[in-house]
Amino acid sequence: MFKNLKEDIKAILERDPAAKSVLEVLLNYPGLHAIMFYRISHWFYNRKLYTIARMISHLARFLTGIEIHPGAKIGKRVFIDHGMGVVIGETVEIGNDVTIYQGVTLGGTGKEKGKRHPTIGNNVLISTGAKVLGPFKVGDNSKIGAGAVVLKEVPPNCTVVGVPGRIVFKKKESIEQSKRYTDLDQVKLPDPIAQELECLRKKVVELEKYIYEKEGNYNETV
Repeated sequence: MFKNLKEDIKAILERDPAAKSVLEVLLNYPGLHAIMFYRISHWFYNRKLYTIARMISHLARFLTGIEIHPGAKIGKRVFIDHGMGVVIGETVEIGNDVTIYQGVTLGGTGKEKGKRHPTIGNNVLISTGAKVLGPFKVGDNSKIGAGAVVLKEVPPNCTVVGVPGRIVFKKKESIEQSKRYTDLDQVKLPDPIAQELECLRKKVVELEKYIYEKEGNYNETV
């Protein structure tokens, strides 16, 4: 547990430019505190001491504003930045080197038993306010844009934006070639709606030009 704590602190120092020291991270980062509480509650959960596990989880939610079910499986160096309003469900599985921002929900879509929450691969970035709902996988090295609602599987190395979420970019390199996730940009993402509107605008201009030329009074200023 202490080894994981050391790695978690190091990950925060690497990814958050506001973090100045180990002591500051240890005392002032609710995302780290939530992960610490989670690891304790998960220990009890694995030993079928469910009531104690849920009590610890509830205390962590009260203190940090982050709700992590003790049954979730969370890997190493997971960084929950700011964290307020983050909800992580019971059957969620999170890989290593994942970054999660405030307002994120990793949840289910119904009352079915068994696996009902998403599996998050390694090196994934889940931006502010994103919702990932359902028992599918978000592939390694992918990025979920701010406010996106993801309802189906995301392949590795993809960027997803919008409601519902759409894949708007896919890296060419393989997972094996990828290193730890370092791109934390949540803003400079493609906008598929704007791109589609621009395509439609160009098509309208082309059609207008064709009609005007046929009629013999095409205006070049159009």
